[in-house]
Amino acid sequence: MGRALYRKYRPQSLDEIFGQEHITDTLRNAIKKDAISHAYLLTGPRGVGKTSIARILAYELNAIPYDESSTYMDIIEIDAASNRRIDEIRDLRDKVNILPSQLKYKIYIIDEVHMLTKEAFNALLKTLEEPPAHVIFILATTESHKLPDTIISRTQHFTFKPIDTETLVLQLGKISKKESITIDKGALTLLAQHGRGSFRDSISLLDQVQGIEGKIDTLQIQRLLGIVSDEVLDQLLAALQAGSLSEIAKLLESLRTQGIQGSDIAKQLAQKIRDSIYVDTTMQSLAMTGLLKALIDVPTSFNPDKYLEVVLLEYIFNSNPQPQPIPAPMPQQVENVEPVQKQPKKEAAPEAQVKIEKPAPVTKPIPAKKTVVKSSADHVDFSDELWPIIVAEVKKTNSTIYGILRMSQMKYDDNTIELLFKFPFHQKQINEAKNKKVIEEIIKKHTGQSIPIVCSLTEKPKSNNIDAISNIFEGSEVLESGS
Repeated sequence: MGRALYRKYRPQSLDEIFGQEHITDTLRNAIKKDAISHAYLLTGPRGVGKTSIARILAYELNAIPYDESSTYMDIIEIDAASNRRIDEIRDLRDKVNILPSQLKYKIYIIDEVHMLTKEAFNALLKTLEEPPAHVIFILATTESHKLPDTIISRTQHFTFKPIDTETLVLQLGKISKKESITIDKGALTLLAQHGRGSFRDSISLLDQVQGIEGKIDTLQIQRLLGIVSDEVLDQLLAALQAGSLSEIAKLLESLRTQGIQGSDIAKQLAQKIRDSIYVDTTMQSLAMTGLLKALIDVPTSFNPDKYLEVVLLEYIFNSNPQPQPIPAPMPQQVENVEPVQKQPKKEAAPEAQVKIEKPAPVTKPIPAKKTVVKSSADHVDFSDELWPIIVAEVKKTNSTIYGILRMSQMKYDDNTIELLFKFPFHQKQINEAKNKKVIEEIIKKHTGQSIPIVCSLTEKPKSNNIDAISNIFEGSEVLESGS
């Protein structure tokens, strides 16, 4: 059985610790000047080197080379999660007065020290107040906020930071080369980002993917780690903005069939929204920050998959209270007028009925005929009346594009269609070549012409104007909410 990579590449000296130079430099200088404290407190996120530095420091304070395989009776490691009661700390307090048997200092490393009980902390505090000269305590924890101030104040406190992505990618690249793992930089970056600043988590992920045959690329890492692609995240955001319930349901179902958990979708969507809020004015609203807050709660919910769905539906219902008017009636709707008008044949006053029937063809059937006036054997003139028909057909192809078009204004002039949007986000979505192509092909199908589309903004949006967003429900009647 081979050793795990995180153990194989565990640092052996302060010089091998990376990403925490503000701590290693200070400790190295203190040892050189013999300015040694009786107690050190190491706090910070998991997997950033706290335990490694604690062990290395225990050896360097005793001026002996670090050797993971060596065992010294005077270097005692205690897991506070398993030894948290007052009895264990009282036993420790009784033994600290015994002189070291092998080394200069007797060193106690207490990991996850925040797990100690209140009574155990009180017992430890008495020892920290008056420690014997030959004893040094090194306390480590990921949750320093759970420590009593009286404990913190009696230690030299060093705060570790998450390791930046660039540094992690550099180290993972070096290890990959040594282990003959062929992996591209994009894949390494994904591993580092997924490790969230933890070297141990990042290198464990590298250990996990090294079984993949051939060169490891970004797509393979996404599939293995259940990472949602940026393209799908953009589609989710567009569906949320457009109020497209069917598109959201389709995207969520697709992600689940790929094995991606609701908690992971929520985390990645929250990160996407968080990044977008700072650069996109259309995202700067109380509704969007409320969605961000709700997404953060998804991973800790009882059923993350269902809770995520509820969160997204809630956002649509709360932030889209003012739907746009339903498009003009389709031509097939006009066909229903004749049966209604022809039914009352047995009435006593047939002449009055004739007068009523005549205005109907003037107001509805005649304008509809303008949409099919041919300018040549193969072309149909584009007109305003044709636009709702095109929008309705877009719905059959892509409900997200349909939802955004419903919120646009269309102007036709000089053989060019101009679409006006209130939000830059919607303008950007329709401006994408693949989305614009969908609309252009449907227009060509009805007119036989290639008519260019230009996307513009009506005005600069207000960041807190939530009511300007339309509410679109697929296949349902749209009702305006009361004031």
